[in-house]
Amino acid sequence: MKKVWLLTLTILSIVTLHAQNPFQITFGPYLQNVTEEGATVIWGTSGDALSWVEVAPDGNDHFYAEERPQFFQTKLGRRTVGKLHTVRIRDLQPGNFYRYRVCSKEVLEMNPAKVVYGTTICTDVFRHLPFRFKTRSADQDSLALVIVNDIHENSEMLGNLLADVKKGGYDFVFFNGDMVNNMSSEQQLINGFIGKSTKLFASEIPFYFARGNHETRGNFSDHYLDYFPTSTNEPYYAFRQGPVFFIVLDGGEDKPDSDIEYYGLADFDRYRADQVAWLKEVVATEAFRSAPFKVVITHVPPINTTWHGPLEVKKHFLPILNEAGVDLMICGHLHAYHYISAGESDCSFPVLINSNDASVSIRATSKSLNFKVQNAQKELVKEATLTK
Repeated sequence: MKKVWLLTLTILSIVTLHAQNPFQITFGPYLQNVTEEGATVIWGTSGDALSWVEVAPDGNDHFYAEERPQFFQTKLGRRTVGKLHTVRIRDLQPGNFYRYRVCSKEVLEMNPAKVVYGTTICTDVFRHLPFRFKTRSADQDSLALVIVNDIHENSEMLGNLLADVKKGGYDFVFFNGDMVNNMSSEQQLINGFIGKSTKLFASEIPFYFARGNHETRGNFSDHYLDYFPTSTNEPYYAFRQGPVFFIVLDGGEDKPDSDIEYYGLADFDRYRADQVAWLKEVVATEAFRSAPFKVVITHVPPINTTWHGPLEVKKHFLPILNEAGVDLMICGHLHAYHYISAGESDCSFPVLINSNDASVSIRATSKSLNFKVQNAQKELVKEATLTK
């Protein structure tokens, strides 16, 4: 009788705890690494779950018109269970719109002999339209994007700068580093900018990330690629969309590796040097050479500062980029606006260093690339057009 009573109390405790803390999506979903053939969808849940994404082609039919294909996160042939869900959607067509919803089935117990499931939750496609995104295409005629940097967890500033992303017809958003003060926890990322970005646009318009030096700091920094995956599985990568080819470089930290702030853990001199071979391969590709415009995104600028990190960026990357026909480099890091025309520095191309309280919007065709720098009050700081 005593054992039955203890079992009853245990069951009641679990039920009570579950009622007080219902299973739910805690952040996301947001889009990452959208390519011509696929996209990655990321979200979190309050408890362990088996999760998937259901996908439908764009159309006027209801999402419930038929059973939709399901995509799961897998590892070594098994569908994964956890609180962070990173699902890759595959076999899509370039330049097409797709609709999706995310689903998570709570896992209450998991052992080799038995898996016990709880509540299943999905993003709502009954009362609301499903989320919708467009795959990348090298053939699209025009491109629009907006860039911000050095937000340092100021989600109010982020909201001011990106309030019009959905109305602006942008293909994607670029975060050019230092979006947080350091990486200490998942919640810090959510509070700092992921939550605000998801609310504004990121469930339907992807953001790309150029890692800043502050994202290299903190015990959670090793999880950077878990939340911001790339095509290379490194923070540096490259891609072409429409008339623009983007090279995204990682300048690492800004002080010498031996500095006391890094407690003997930094190895960024070697890390930057390791990017050189990769960069040489990228600028030799047909996709790069044939692109009407070539834009480099990197948080740490190679000019206008004489700190160690920027000097390393200059030493390793500029000899290659100066010979590659780059049209524009966009940086952050200095918390101040600078525009340096081609030939006015060691760069054979113009360099735009954006402030921490301004955005850079770019609209490009095969003939021209226009950029505008606007502050948080939407006042124009700089506008210029590059032509072919």
